Amino acid sequence: MDFPDAHAERTPDKVAYELGDTQVTYAELVDDSIRIANLLRERGIADGDVVAILLPNVVGLLEVAWAAQRSGLRYTAIAEHLTASEIAYILADSGARALFTARSHAPVAAKALAEVGAPIATFLVDGPAEGEGDGSADGFEDLRALLPAQPATPTGPEREGVDLLYSSGTTGRPKGVAANLPDAPLGTAPGTAPFLQATWGFDADTVYLSPAPLYHAAPLRTSMTVQRFGGTVVVLPKFDAATSLRLVEERRVTHTQMVPTMFVRLLQLPDEVRAAADLSSLRAVIHAAAPCPPEVKRAMIDWVGPIVDEYYSCTEAVLLTVIRSAEALERPGSVGRPVLGTPHVLDADGNELPAGEHGTIWSEGGLDFSYLNAPEKTEATRNERGWRTVGDLGYVDADGYLYLSDRREDLVLVGGVNVYPQEAENLLVAHPDVADAAVFGIPHPEYGAEVRAVVQLRPGIDGTPERADALLEHVRERLTAVKCPRVLEFADELPRTPTGKLLRRVLKDRYAAR
Repeated sequence: MDFPDAHAERTPDKVAYELGDTQVTYAELVDDSIRIANLLRERGIADGDVVAILLPNVVGLLEVAWAAQRSGLRYTAIAEHLTASEIAYILADSGARALFTARSHAPVAAKALAEVGAPIATFLVDGPAEGEGDGSADGFEDLRALLPAQPATPTGPEREGVDLLYSSGTTGRPKGVAANLPDAPLGTAPGTAPFLQATWGFDADTVYLSPAPLYHAAPLRTSMTVQRFGGTVVVLPKFDAATSLRLVEERRVTHTQMVPTMFVRLLQLPDEVRAAADLSSLRAVIHAAAPCPPEVKRAMIDWVGPIVDEYYSCTEAVLLTVIRSAEALERPGSVGRPVLGTPHVLDADGNELPAGEHGTIWSEGGLDFSYLNAPEKTEATRNERGWRTVGDLGYVDADGYLYLSDRREDLVLVGGVNVYPQEAENLLVAHPDVADAAVFGIPHPEYGAEVRAVVQLRPGIDGTPERADALLEHVRERLTAVKCPRVLEFADELPRTPTGKLLRRVLKDRYAAR
């Protein structure tokens, strides 16, 4: 497996990635990554140290990641929507020695750094705004201004680094998923490359549309893997359905990776817009990160063809499953069969359940990991047989296909009956009036919990009491009564991370307080 340097030598003018109006060639990507690596080395940052990346999708992010990757460093990409205290926690927990951010995030970064208190080198990747001086105010250095003084060739040993990514933190403090440093020559730690090549044919001709935030594990890892192959990454600053279609046509995109909420936005485009889009270059539309309602997946397959594939995994990579379009149509709701690890479904006492019964999903095999600075949390993911879990619930059918129910913390226990919110959510999202939906439980004095729903309607549709009753009836006709929301309310927007994960805990707290 190559490193971008090989492509910079063979095809220096080929576009490594583009973002907005900017195209970055392999020669430029490699030159900047070497200079940034030299700068870090000059500041004494080396040998497994951590650099943090607090950036939206901007030019410079991938150069910083490759600088760390070529320097034997760990790099942690921080979600840009976090608060100063949350950022400070990750900086302190990871032991970051450097922070790369942008002008737009400098104020929150400054607050986070003040909370940490430890010395951390801080760089602005996009320099100062016009008329703002040299960009070094408040301790932030202008990265672009520093690079010309750095040599264009490595000033020290080069070894493969590794990402140090944090779980999304949708249910509490995020946890750093620490993998061992490869301690290997450049180009010899391919990561996800063999899987992506074998499963979806990623190669040097790949044009990959990355519409999600690069701080998330899948977009960052996949984008960098495409650049190991010598392909081109088309990065969206922020997801927009119409822009995505335009770029697929204009850039002849071959592969893309999305989350189900993006599918919903694409399907809600006017019929004439979707019909006019030339999607003939697409070879794979991959999705993950959140459960996809079967009706949404079917609609995508009907539109773009049988190239809509799903995988299920997690940042910890204890289990990896894949399901192709044809299989998904035959087994709606399944996330496929394993290609890494072997799933086992256990009850609360650790007993293995037969096919078709819901329980906690454990994996035998998969990659090893530990949570940084949290041995007790790491230990809680393992059982006496060495199997591991991240707390997802589901079942395996008689043919070995895995189905997800929910995460354990999202399970609603109503009068002793397990209710999986995803079932009602899938039905609501499939309704033509609905843009997004959330189902969750709040405390109830008699039954222990009560099922609630909050719905975001499509533009132009009013949230009347009659509309709420109609949506509730839509669910009641398809689910048993105990699984149905007792109350349905409307909201302008639901709390989701930019990667599509629903923040149910925000809704639980909000509506329980009311």
